[in-house]
Amino acid sequence: MPTTLTASHAPVPDVSIVVPIYNEEENLADLVARIGQALAAQPLSFELLAVDDGSTDASADRLRALAADPRYAPWLRPVFMARNYGQSSALQAGFDRVRGRYVVTLDADLQNEPDDIPLLLNRLETDPRVDMVSGWRKDRQDAELSRKLPSRIANRLISRATGVHLHDYGCALKAYRRPIIDRIRLYGELHRFIPSLAREAGARIVEVPVRHHARARGVSKYGIDRTFRVILDLILIVFFMRYRQRPLHAFGGLGLWLAAPGALALLYLLACKLLGQSIGGRPLLLIGVMLVLMGAQLIVAGLLGEILTRTYYEAGGAPQFYADEYAAPQAAPAANASARHEAPA
Repeated sequence: MPTTLTASHAPVPDVSIVVPIYNEEENLADLVARIGQALAAQPLSFELLAVDDGSTDASADRLRALAADPRYAPWLRPVFMARNYGQSSALQAGFDRVRGRYVVTLDADLQNEPDDIPLLLNRLETDPRVDMVSGWRKDRQDAELSRKLPSRIANRLISRATGVHLHDYGCALKAYRRPIIDRIRLYGELHRFIPSLAREAGARIVEVPVRHHARARGVSKYGIDRTFRVILDLILIVFFMRYRQRPLHAFGGLGLWLAAPGALALLYLLACKLLGQSIGGRPLLLIGVMLVLMGAQLIVAGLLGEILTRTYYEAGGAPQFYADEYAAPQAAPAANASARHEAPA
């Protein structure tokens, strides 16, 4: 009887596709079939990590049925989260299990076009200078006011704040070289800022126009309320990119800006007191004291952050930087090299 290879013993694929899934029961059959068709038309081997993020519909059952189908069993790898943790956690669960040298992500709602995956992979295959290819939904098929306008504002704001200029941060269709994925970790809702995290990990990023479709089945999981969460996450990612290794510059700098005017105000009041003026009831006294105390607290917070940062890196929590050593090509041995070492006749 022939033995069926399990995921751990199957040949290592060239491409790992990670798709987070939440309540997409109606789209899963088409999604898996279309990904299989798109990847079968190109030479690279592949696997599909379909990560069910605690769906409350029958998505998990549908994934199990698809994984048992002989057409998909060799390359479909369902992953089931214990509960709904969010898109970032679902993506990270997939990233932790990828085996390919390229990693591709896309959404499960079929608004991304699976046939565009080979386009992104071809760019990675043919351009060694590129580490990440980000999709750009140039002709986006969504509502103008509720989806496209907030997205344009967010894209410009994120690009300006992080220095990573992209037209479309929200497009889930992206392709990466495996080392970049190995260098980043997703927490909270940082999936929106993967390009910024990838740039921090040393990735060279390009953007490629891709197709986009209106949602045909199911319900969108995104709403206008996410705009406020994006702003908070943006503050976090800017701090992470600029001050992760020097928190004292962030907290201490703000502390000095507060403490300096407070100290000047107190010096002015001291001079007034020495001249015989009463300062006990002046609001400037309270303002000066508060500014100095707030500034001192921020400076102390920065010092504590420096201690924690040193402890984190020195304890092996994460590398401080990434570097690749250049390996010069080996010169071909001379044709008569062996003749010089032969024993005389």
